[in-house]
Amino acid sequence: MFDYETLRCIWWLFLGVLLIGVAVMMGFDLGIAVLLPFLGKTDTERRVIINSVGATWEGNQTWFVTAGGALFAAFPMVYSVAFSGFYLALLLTLFALMMRPLGFDYRSKLPSERWRSNWDKALFVGGFVPALIFGVAFGNLLQGVPFHLDNDMRIFYDGSFWSLLNPFALLSGLLSVAMLTTHGAVYLQLRTEGEIQQRCEKAVMLFTIMMLVIFALAGVWVANIDGYAITSNILHDAPSNPLNKVVEKTAGLWMHNYQQYPLLILVPSLGFMAGVLTILLSKQQYLKSAFVSSSLTITSIILTAGVSMFPFLIPASQSINHSLTVWDASSSHTTLAIMFWVTVVFLPLIIVYTSWVFRVLSGKITLEHIHNNDHTAY
Repeated sequence: MFDYETLRCIWWLFLGVLLIGVAVMMGFDLGIAVLLPFLGKTDTERRVIINSVGATWEGNQTWFVTAGGALFAAFPMVYSVAFSGFYLALLLTLFALMMRPLGFDYRSKLPSERWRSNWDKALFVGGFVPALIFGVAFGNLLQGVPFHLDNDMRIFYDGSFWSLLNPFALLSGLLSVAMLTTHGAVYLQLRTEGEIQQRCEKAVMLFTIMMLVIFALAGVWVANIDGYAITSNILHDAPSNPLNKVVEKTAGLWMHNYQQYPLLILVPSLGFMAGVLTILLSKQQYLKSAFVSSSLTITSIILTAGVSMFPFLIPASQSINHSLTVWDASSSHTTLAIMFWVTVVFLPLIIVYTSWVFRVLSGKITLEHIHNNDHTAY
């Protein structure tokens, strides 16, 4: 039904949808974990905060697993380079994520204040570290990753873990933390009431302003760092081979797509407008609309990175001609076609089921709820 070139573009879009799904659905879980030690002044208030996501956090993590699986199947070489170059960072993320189920399941097993405080810290780490590393990863992608391929397509990573923690990558990490913490504060404001809700409103304003300022700084920075562009002819429907192209690396090239297609400027602009709207809706207590607006902000920020880099997926900072793109790092035409139909069938089902779950479990979590369900609440 679709030619190879079209399927490659479709799977680039699908990958973007899944990454946005991770940030929107799993993101507010991470953001709430970051806010837990600051918005919960008492043990009961912290239990309210934890219970706001207690019924859905496990299901939200399936988006992360699905995105990883889709990357492996659609762009296997991208998956390989990412997991080779970012191995220690991803391992650190995995260990941090392991703190979440332990914290949720064991926190209320003992009444000891010290016991519960330690698990609260573990939940904070399980939220902050993944949020930071996700942003750091995007920051390194925009600068290029130090890897090269030999003639047998074997991957060799030439960098180190500490080189990933460069200034621009750390700024991107802070943007990710601010973005997801904003999202978590909006969702928590939607699910709570009273003093916790009032604190959430202040947190929404603080972290949204922080997010928009960092987003603007990152945009100026990206406009001046080295970008990448393909200067040789490339066959969009040829078998994948990253070695069959010539790449140019020059400052400002990440702005090329915006210059060629001026309407793309609407993508980052939407991020700023949706961010401001999130603050206004939060303050006026239009909380469901504020959650939608926060989701649009996340979508815009992720798409801004995607459209800036297209068609590059992982630029190579040293052997620049070995950079991986949509056109030369994908699976075969047959594989992409089969996966397309599987996605068309199952992705809508997942979205419908997720929507139903959140509609059923969208009630307020109150202090009385915790007291009345002491044995079942987290």
